[in-house]
Amino acid sequence: MVVGILNVTPDSFSDGGQFITPDQAVAQARRMVEEGAAVIDIGGESTRPGASPVTPGEEQARILPVIAALASSGEALISVDTYREETARLAVDAGAHIVNDVWGLQREPGIARVAAETGAGLVIMHTGRERQKLPDVIDDQFFFLKASLEIAKRNGVQDDHIVLDAGFGFAKETAEENLDLMARFSELTALGFPLMAGTSRKRFIGTITGRDAAARGVGTAATSVILRLKGADLFRVHDVAINVDALAMADAMLAREKPGH
Repeated sequence: MVVGILNVTPDSFSDGGQFITPDQAVAQARRMVEEGAAVIDIGGESTRPGASPVTPGEEQARILPVIAALASSGEALISVDTYREETARLAVDAGAHIVNDVWGLQREPGIARVAAETGAGLVIMHTGRERQKLPDVIDDQFFFLKASLEIAKRNGVQDDHIVLDAGFGFAKETAEENLDLMARFSELTALGFPLMAGTSRKRFIGTITGRDAAARGVGTAATSVILRLKGADLFRVHDVAINVDALAMADAMLAREKPGH
């Protein structure tokens, strides 16, 4: 499943300012749906390193009209990219189906309560920001995500509503650390939840390819194929069409590898 990224922000790292008005954002969402996105993930605050925080009111003013417009047309599932309980609740009220929390419920645990009370899907992302990470990349994933899953359980979120995201680029300080996470990604399937890959246009792809952020679509598609073969289920990307095609080839390969072929 491909998840199209829609940043309704002036300062996101590769597409800031491109879709800042509701009309621009809705038009881009529809383009991504036409290219094969099953979900549109809408965010109103940049999560790039060093980005300026916005107030809850600013975040909500950016995203709620876009969510409402897309929800009224019923063209795709809608995800809201926020770590704020208040924003998540308003977004679901406006028509969002999924809450995507880049702080893995550990900034505002009330996000889990919103998911439980509304029945919304919940993406729990790993991050290494603002804490001391464990030295082993997979040990730290399990350490953080198990704590997040406990918060979800305590608040009544059903297991079948949860997706886990390994958080590529979020305090993975070097290209090598991101590559190590990618190489060992299949170990995360032991957690027993669907896995989202969010590598799109990330800095480590630029380090390896030498490409600027907007030109990292091919590199991103390569990581999507690798991660699909290692067990990822959802792919959060800026460039939908190229990833849809790349993943079709990965799925064809997986189908041929099944017993009986």
